Amino acid sequence: QVQLVESGGGLVQAGGSLRLSCLASGRTISNYAMGWFRRAPVKEREFVAAIICSGGSTYYADSVKGRFSISRDDVKNTLYLQIHNLRPEDTAVYYCAAPDATFVFTTTTEGYDNWGRGTQVTVSS
Repeated sequence: QVQLVESGGGLVQAGGSLRLSCLASGRTISNYAMGWFRRAPVKEREFVAAIICSGGSTYYADSVKGRFSISRDDVKNTLYLQIHNLRPEDTAVYYCAAPDATFVFTTTTEGYDNWGRGTQVTVSS
């Protein structure tokens, strides 16, 4: 089983940038798709971005396209989410997620078996 620990969240003004990191331990992430999700207050957890193994294709929710960029460093066993032009509606707890199955890709919460505790991103207007 993989353990995931997110970091990099904080309080930023609208228009600012952040880079979130997710350090994995317990297994290598190189053969696994990885994803970022977020949960805003009083809302359901929602898909943000995902990346297939080997750092090939990336996928984004429509609401973050052009502003968010997901990447991975398999040597460091770390997943990243670069966020630009933050908006107040981006305020949420951001979670890193990994499936148990190798070479499986999904954008649904049900498709991921391992979750970090999240890192809070708060955007002030």
